[in-house]
Amino acid sequence: MGQVGQPWEHGRVPSSLPASPLHAGGHPGTAPAATSVWVPQGPYSLESTLSVLQRGTHDPCTRVGRGEAWLCFSTPEGPASLRLTQPAAGPVAAEPGAAKPAVAEPPPHSSPAGHSFGGPSSPVRIRAWGPGARAALAGVPRLLGAGDDWSGFDESGFRASLPRAVNEARRRNPGLRLPATGRVFDALVPAILEQKVTVIEARYAWRYLVRRFGSPAPGPVPEGMAVAPDAHALRRVPSWEWHAARVDAKRSMTILRAAEAAAGLDRLGSRELTDGVSATLQTVPGIGPWTAAEVLQRTHGDPDSVSVGDFHLAAWVGYALTGRKTDDAGMLRLLEPWAGHRQRFVRMLGLTGFRKPSYGPRLSPEDHRRR
Repeated sequence: MGQVGQPWEHGRVPSSLPASPLHAGGHPGTAPAATSVWVPQGPYSLESTLSVLQRGTHDPCTRVGRGEAWLCFSTPEGPASLRLTQPAAGPVAAEPGAAKPAVAEPPPHSSPAGHSFGGPSSPVRIRAWGPGARAALAGVPRLLGAGDDWSGFDESGFRASLPRAVNEARRRNPGLRLPATGRVFDALVPAILEQKVTVIEARYAWRYLVRRFGSPAPGPVPEGMAVAPDAHALRRVPSWEWHAARVDAKRSMTILRAAEAAAGLDRLGSRELTDGVSATLQTVPGIGPWTAAEVLQRTHGDPDSVSVGDFHLAAWVGYALTGRKTDDAGMLRLLEPWAGHRQRFVRMLGLTGFRKPSYGPRLSPEDHRRR
């Protein structure tokens, strides 16, 4: 079951990032180890695309703001920090020694109404620091959604089937892509922390574990950013630290089981969704359909996954589409006309600004430290 809190609250991002040394001109010795420029064809929004990767405003591993994003993570070659920037308009000049553009996208497609979805969009400048800089740079096109094809969603017959508000949301957000990090274990840990708890609890636990057991992020990152603990580090977390992080035994044991299988799980990042990735994820005890969907939406940019079992999602979809609450089975029936694009539909539905009615008190966070 998903975390307790209004859906899409976790997708909100700050309008600006905290000050960092780079913003103030940088420090000696902080030149990036690798740089490049990614040139999207058609509209592209860095903020809209990457915001789903951020776990709250103070996520220590991912910060996304208007025209800028920082990501800190591990690679097989070592830790890396990425700074991605996209100006409001106009070309981006390549830096001296920069790599060639990371990808050449195919020509843009057109909307059914004849309005082009392929207007000019600003390139994204990429800077990477740390031993894993080159490996991080290689994964940037996929991370930015280069492989996410919305042409089927934007086909005239499909668009005609969409609710008016969803069509309008798509018109206002043509630059949203579904990102694909390819880093399965990295996405799995925070998803497990979000199982059956409030947003506040999950985010506290994530920050605690990263800041207590993570490692320094290379480069001139914003204050408070770090690299999340890897599987080896998490296997060494003592029981009392899980309590201090307010993580109950069920979730901590699921994380430890995932850590034991981390090498195999990370190999799933390069496999196609049709190759049984979701089913393989769910062979780890404690990982069910909700957790697998939350992971694959981020690691593979799964365009059709739905977070079945979420505390609020089914009721929210029901109210948005019919004015009535529904359950998971009812939600899947409502979304059936848009099969193949259900995650895209849900993302656009979230961008309509719809909020379901609220009844009764919110669930209070539980303090596991007193157990």
